[in-house]
Amino acid sequence: MTQAVFTEVAERIGYITLNRPDKRNALGPELILALHEAFLAMRANDSVKVIVLKSTGKAFCAGADLGYLQQLQDFSYEENLEDSKRLMELFKLIYDLPKVVIAQVQGHALAGGCGLVTVCDFAFAVPDALFGYTEVRIGFVPALVSVFLQEQIGAAKTQELLLSGELINSSKAAELGLITSVEPTEFLEKSVHDFAQKLLVQNSGFSMAETKSFLRSQNEQSRAAALSSAAELNAKARAHADCKKGIAAFLSKNTPNW
Repeated sequence: MTQAVFTEVAERIGYITLNRPDKRNALGPELILALHEAFLAMRANDSVKVIVLKSTGKAFCAGADLGYLQQLQDFSYEENLEDSKRLMELFKLIYDLPKVVIAQVQGHALAGGCGLVTVCDFAFAVPDALFGYTEVRIGFVPALVSVFLQEQIGAAKTQELLLSGELINSSKAAELGLITSVEPTEFLEKSVHDFAQKLLVQNSGFSMAETKSFLRSQNEQSRAAALSSAAELNAKARAHADCKKGIAAFLSKNTPNW
């Protein structure tokens, strides 16, 4: 079986790579667990000062795994809640990590994959990458990501992206503040490496960690409450007829009749 995530440390940079290119790095329980363990290991590694999250293949992350979407239709509320909490804990771990996390986005980042980009501190993307929270198109509710996205780009723009479900290009994503910079495809890796090196050389690791911690602490209680409600909403929404219809249509490559 292909290793879902592999890690490497070089020059005080910790690299975490999604490695399911044949599945467009889609999120399932195994990949979410592997990512969680990888970030915990990087957090505990004193030789790592900056972390880069990247992917193999053409897509950065296409959202939920198709096979897992099929299983979700038969989950109980309790099973769906547990599943939703696993993704919530991964997002929280990355968002609250005391080390800077940079997303290196070489392809499309959709739904949960766009959520991964959202919780990183910086994101560099190629011009052809598309971003979008497409959950509303299949009857899902993008509740978890909404909590982080509103802190990042504001309520109005969050509403625009989540309610429309529209895909946006890298330039628009940068304009909205979803990503940091658009880089030529051939220079993406170098741009991320150079930026990481600048953080390593010019900035105090202690200062960056404390600054990030202070920023996160300002909305900590309200964020925790909102995430708990979001996980419950996700679990309930998955049992709704619209969600079941949307998933069935998505799996059969049809357009649901809303």
